[in-house]
Amino acid sequence: MADFLESVCRVGVGWYWLFFASQKWGGVAWVHPVMVSAGLKNPVPGVHEFLVQVVTPNWQLFAVGEAAGETVAGALLVLGLATRWAAVLAVLLALGLSFSIAFGVPDVGLRWLYYLGVIASLAIAVNGPGSMALERLVQVPAWLRS
Repeated sequence: MADFLESVCRVGVGWYWLFFASQKWGGVAWVHPVMVSAGLKNPVPGVHEFLVQVVTPNWQLFAVGEAAGETVAGALLVLGLATRWAAVLAVLLALGLSFSIAFGVPDVGLRWLYYLGVIASLAIAVNGPGSMALERLVQVPAWLRS
């Protein structure tokens, strides 16, 4: 039963990432003011400077990269392919969002949406794909297995 629940959590976290990725599939222009605001409000030394001096001038590259990463991580998690690697990617994406964009959210409770991404993705990276994952099939190439 625990393996089945791990699969359910993996799929749920995959849909979480695909939802946030889908917000950017129609265009990323709306992300620019969010990134600028996040950089200005960020209190973390080093992160603040990185956001202002590197991310903001190259916002489009970072926004498209985030969308691509969220899409890849989400799709792989839903399918149960390369699960641990996808979960590690998701953890890195969530940490980036937690140290940057989350500080721009005025409601501290809403920041937990970003922190939840870190915690849930980390749990999948540690626990694996569960019993209902495509990577469990013999026909799946080794490079798509955790």
